[in-house]
Amino acid sequence: MKDIRSALVMFILFTIICGGIYPSVVTGIANAVFPKQAQGSFITGKDHRVIGSSLIGQPFSDAKYFWPRPSATVDFGYNSMASGGSNSGPTNPEYLKTVAERVKTLHDAGAGGSIPTALVQASGSGLDPDISPEAARIQVARVAKVRGMTVEQVEKILAAHTKERQLGFLGEPRVNVLELNLALDNRENL
Repeated sequence: MKDIRSALVMFILFTIICGGIYPSVVTGIANAVFPKQAQGSFITGKDHRVIGSSLIGQPFSDAKYFWPRPSATVDFGYNSMASGGSNSGPTNPEYLKTVAERVKTLHDAGAGGSIPTALVQASGSGLDPDISPEAARIQVARVAKVRGMTVEQVEKILAAHTKERQLGFLGEPRVNVLELNLALDNRENL
């Protein structure tokens, strides 16, 4: 009986510490130090309505927009509740067929040359909000043509939304697709 009581007390104590106190302290610190990130990094429009999150990929298929990485959450496209990779390898015939279809779609839309993998392969989470600058550059001509802009105008907006490596050495240069597309829309609304 003594052992059961000790085990029960430890269970309750660790539940309170690990399930209540610790998460509350970490959440409090996160809200104090990184308030935007702790609240989901939401992007709001002029009417203060939430448009999306800079942390979660958004579906764009209209030719006037830059297209994101494909989502691995195939059944529900960019569903953060279904995060995960496709787990299909480079020898899987279905995977190869899917990638070939994506390459064809991009070529049909006007992308020339070699297509960056970021536009035809889903990320590990299937929700990556960023593409490489190279993946964005091959879309510039299409976006400029559909929006009635010059290539130089679109390239300037792209350059302004290209983020460099963090601290100069972490990660790779990247472009947040949602932020870039919103900048293009806001330019048209001026």
